[in-house]
Amino acid sequence: MADTVREIERKYEADDDTRLPDLAGVDRVATVVEAGTEDLDAVYYDTSGGRLAADGITLRRRTGGKDAGWHLKLPVAPGVRDEVRAPLSDTPPAELTALVRSRVLDGELIALVRLRTRRTVRVLQDAAGTPLAEVAEDVVSAHRPDGAAGAGKAAAGPAEAQWREIEVELLGGDGAGLLDEVGRVLAAAGVRPASAASKLERALAETGWGRGGAASTVTRAGERGTHGSGKSARKAKSGAKGTMKTKSGAKSKGKGKSKGKGKGAGKGGKQGPTAGDVVLSYAREQVRVIIELDPAVRRDLPDAVHRMRVATRRLRSAFRSYTKVLDRAATRPIGIELQWLAAELGVERDREVLTARLREGMAEVPGTLRLGPVDARLRIWSERRRIGARDQVLAVLDGPRYLSLLKTLHAFLAEPPLRKAAGRPAPGVVAKAVLKDFQRLAGRVEAALEAPAGQERDEALHGARKAAKRTRYAAEAARPALGGAAKKFAKRTKRVQQLLGDHQDSVVARGTLRELATQAQRAGEGGFTFGLLYGREEALAADRERALPDVWKKASRRKHRAALRP
Repeated sequence: MADTVREIERKYEADDDTRLPDLAGVDRVATVVEAGTEDLDAVYYDTSGGRLAADGITLRRRTGGKDAGWHLKLPVAPGVRDEVRAPLSDTPPAELTALVRSRVLDGELIALVRLRTRRTVRVLQDAAGTPLAEVAEDVVSAHRPDGAAGAGKAAAGPAEAQWREIEVELLGGDGAGLLDEVGRVLAAAGVRPASAASKLERALAETGWGRGGAASTVTRAGERGTHGSGKSARKAKSGAKGTMKTKSGAKSKGKGKSKGKGKGAGKGGKQGPTAGDVVLSYAREQVRVIIELDPAVRRDLPDAVHRMRVATRRLRSAFRSYTKVLDRAATRPIGIELQWLAAELGVERDREVLTARLREGMAEVPGTLRLGPVDARLRIWSERRRIGARDQVLAVLDGPRYLSLLKTLHAFLAEPPLRKAAGRPAPGVVAKAVLKDFQRLAGRVEAALEAPAGQERDEALHGARKAAKRTRYAAEAARPALGGAAKKFAKRTKRVQQLLGDHQDSVVARGTLRELATQAQRAGEGGFTFGLLYGREEALAADRERALPDVWKKASRRKHRAALRP
């Protein structure tokens, strides 16, 4: 079984003349204890193109020292990584390779570089003898195996390199202040912060592997330049002189000139971002989130499933909103797969949200009105739906359909299916898309307000909620082009979405309460308490319906839409 350790450290350059200063008396440090010397031997694995290294991830097999085994380091923040550990084995363990699947895809992991380290360790302790941090002076020797030149290129440097460095790692507790103080003392002694974030990064650079660096997972898929490295992206970006493919595949000339210096022009009248810039930037961000949250979902980290699901919805929504920028014939199949993934991720999340809502409602019921084993029945209902839900999510992430989706997303960003409008100034194009979604939302809200009470109105309000979410996401994507106006528009639309969402949650809760009451009745327990909660949910839904006209009136004022127009 793999376990995880949070690693918080600072790295520094060192040379043959570097002498570690006395750190006793720094912050809470009372004594510096010599902890001996150890020899470490680590082989780092990656794809031939360095997909993991490009995203700041390292996978190594290390012997020697107190933590020999396989280590997968996932970046959390600058200087902070989660180290997932597994026992020694001859090949990369499945529990770790699963965590990098969204980056590696079906690529092969090979031995990229070998590092041998002679480490001298000192432990910083407080007055009570509690370890605060570990200071390691490392003499590192890097060797790049034959055939690991990187990305199909010949190496541009020596296959071996040596250097010295210093690492200061916290050993527990809140120690950011301690690291800062140690850093100041080291700086005063002439010790410089390391230029490389990890030993692997420095080893690859100094042994000439893939000189120039590998592109990150999302960068490889089109982040270089404004539109990316794809031909269609370059054509759309060229605007005034370039030729781009239209929806039909024919070629047309696009002047791409902006009328005046509106929101699309920068200082001095310089041209601002194109519609393709804005929409692809938003799409790229959602793909990045999906890829980065994959290991978090697998590790069952808090809120990871929800955030990944939101990213899939945002990307699918962008495809549907910005059809003038992205060819719908190309994005529709991707959207279908994103909808599938969101549905698979949503099973457990929906159960959690509904269970929390019902428990909260139950807690508000006075004890005198809580008749029968209602808490136990709710717990049984929830547990039956929880069992197998996580296994199903993991099966989805390990399955061929999800892998195919990831490949498709990479291909989409590498060669985005841009239409002619992608090369035009962003403000006019994206504003028109947001306003079109708003008109769709307006129609659904009006239809819902006119629908007769009951199931018909519930379904109409649910449809309006989905339209509100799409409009909000479209406005969020438009922020780089429309600025504060888009931000405010999204915020107002979100209020409508939240009100309608609360109404829909009540509809779902009432269905579940009816189910629980029926089960209780059959078991001879009585369904009074569930009926009471049903009535409360019914009253809450009616309250949201009464509030909708006023909330909608504020969100749909003409001046808010006018502010979006360039």
